[in-house]
Amino acid sequence: MFRPIWLSYLVLWGISLVLTACTPPSPNTLKVMTHDSFAISDSVLKQFEDQHRVKVQFLKSGDTGTAVNKAILSKDVPLADVFYGVDNTFLSRALNEGIFESYASPILADIPDGFKLDQENRALPVDFGDVCLNYDKSFFEERDLLPPMQLEDLLKPEYKGMLVAENPATSSPGLAFLLATIAHYGQDGYLNYWQGLVENDLLVVNDWETAYRVEFSRSGGTRPIVVSYGSSPPFEVIYAESPVSEPPTAAIVSDDACFRQIEFVGILTGTQNRKMAEAWIDFMLSVDFQEDLPLQMYVFPVNQNAKLDQTFSKYLAVPENPAMIDPQVIADNRETWIQAWTETVLR
Repeated sequence: MFRPIWLSYLVLWGISLVLTACTPPSPNTLKVMTHDSFAISDSVLKQFEDQHRVKVQFLKSGDTGTAVNKAILSKDVPLADVFYGVDNTFLSRALNEGIFESYASPILADIPDGFKLDQENRALPVDFGDVCLNYDKSFFEERDLLPPMQLEDLLKPEYKGMLVAENPATSSPGLAFLLATIAHYGQDGYLNYWQGLVENDLLVVNDWETAYRVEFSRSGGTRPIVVSYGSSPPFEVIYAESPVSEPPTAAIVSDDACFRQIEFVGILTGTQNRKMAEAWIDFMLSVDFQEDLPLQMYVFPVNQNAKLDQTFSKYLAVPENPAMIDPQVIADNRETWIQAWTETVLR
């Protein structure tokens, strides 16, 4: 039967409309700028992407300091919609440069005020970790020697040649430990303390991997005290090659012996994807993401409703009074403190 050509086109157009209605639109893309240590479980990420019909693209941008610099240099034409990973040692610099837009997530109600360092909600707290001295328990048990319990103990002759620390100019935990000594001894006294450590045969290395995996006696080195994290002992249990009943290491968590690092997320100024950026921040503060944090990035949730793995609950030592310094004070003095430390310790 003869069919006018216009009728064929009409049929094809109708089929096209039906197919279009049945085919979901291509997902949008949300760009999230992070430091290189960012990690998330595939299943948790998929949950967000499926719920919001979006593809999340992560732009890993170096260590914290490098990533903050990139965000500042590109602030007029932002590289991403969201930036995660600025911590309290770089927070004031980021805020002063105006790289974040304010967003008061409703989930902030579930986060204790002690983590909220920006009252304008430009940078919202996501996680925290404590940089603490760790010691090899068997080393001290075999020598019938009490381990150090506070910063002052490291100056005693019985602990000579035992400490390995990271350079604060090249290492995040190294900088955090330097800040702990400044918080404890003050700007007029911290260099005297470090001079005492040098005289007690301090070893300084450039990074945590060398300190913990090479020089620490637990890893086959000669130093039984190392600058690491309060979370390190539980991870010794979780990642032990053979099952162990308790950690072979312990963290020193006396007052001011640990420095608390808090990491933040913020919406980058000028984003064209504001609504989705808000959704991502809500997601990072939600219980699902917060409970995924510890085994992904070795940090801990700020959402008080998030539950920890039983191993952390059993073995994690959290300092009651960690060292803290106002972020603006850190921003104003960071380079001066590091330079003075370098001249005192590495001269």
